[in-house]
Amino acid sequence: MPEQPPYLRIADVLRQRIAEHDWNVGDRLPSRTQIAEECGVGENVVRRAQELLISQGVLEGRAGSGTYVAEPRQRVRVVRSSAREQPGGSPFRADMQALGRQGNWESRTEAKVPAPVEIAARLGIPVGELCVRTVYEFLADGRPVQLSTSWEPYELTAGTLVVLPEGGPHAGVGVVNRMAVIGITVSHAVEQPEPRQATAEEASFLGIQKAALVTHIRRTYYSDQGQPVETADIVIPAASCEIVYEIPVGR
Repeated sequence: MPEQPPYLRIADVLRQRIAEHDWNVGDRLPSRTQIAEECGVGENVVRRAQELLISQGVLEGRAGSGTYVAEPRQRVRVVRSSAREQPGGSPFRADMQALGRQGNWESRTEAKVPAPVEIAARLGIPVGELCVRTVYEFLADGRPVQLSTSWEPYELTAGTLVVLPEGGPHAGVGVVNRMAVIGITVSHAVEQPEPRQATAEEASFLGIQKAALVTHIRRTYYSDQGQPVETADIVIPAASCEIVYEIPVGR
């Protein structure tokens, strides 16, 4: 088995010391220099270990002051499942209700936005073709837990009652249910999750530190004809949310 990277070993040491109450919630940790000397590693190793624990919500960095033991937070369970969208309902609200939380969201839509290169490739349309773009901020008990930027080909829904995802009689029911209204059957979605650091704008929206760890999910919905009908960039903060995939198993 490969040897554990030094910063992960130091992160485990710091976690253990917190668990053993060497440091309690609100306590300021010793300087990186002191920890590095005690553990026999370089300060950069300690810095990476602390950054990891900050991203996980174990520690809290305070500019100009130091690093402190953070107040434990209950992570929101974000479920990714093929069974999430129910007729007439919101999958996000259903997920939050199952957790005993109030789920809601804020959104803003632009109806005719030229598709950038990456979005055009994901939707299988020419670069610059018009799309409906909707930016969402999802809230659990009023706290931001997820961001999403959704793109749909304008030509697909233009002139129908579902052209605006959050407007009209079918507002807020999700992509699968909206597409069904205009005779399009969504058969599956493809999701590509990857970890990265939050941008300044994302951090501001989510109420997290700049460069904190997030999971970026590129999701695309496909019709039963293999046509992409929507693609989205979903951003979920790692420290406050855990992502769970429910995968149906047939026999």
